[in-house]
Amino acid sequence: MNIGLEHYLIVSALLFSLGLLGVITRRNLLIIYMSLELMLNSANLALVAFSRFNNQLDGQVMVFFIMTVAAAEVAVGLALIVAIFRRRQTTHVEDLTSLKL
Repeated sequence: MNIGLEHYLIVSALLFSLGLLGVITRRNLLIIYMSLELMLNSANLALVAFSRFNNQLDGQVMVFFIMTVAAAEVAVGLALIVAIFRRRQTTHVEDLTSLKL
């Protein structure tokens, strides 16, 4: 069986849809954050697949930069979630409607 570009794109679309479903339906900040990361990684998978099947390194270089920015984003995002949890003792979105002290 030969795995083609469409197989990678189908997996990428499924991962993106799963991440979008998690963002829309979940109420916990950590789950929403993980779903956003899943969506970002599915876009990276599509970029790498296009790069591989076009025999160019442009997509792979772009994914490298996206992953370095995502690492910084994870650090800042988790720090914000921890700060909100310490202040409010909850990570449920409906309990955080107002960010006033």
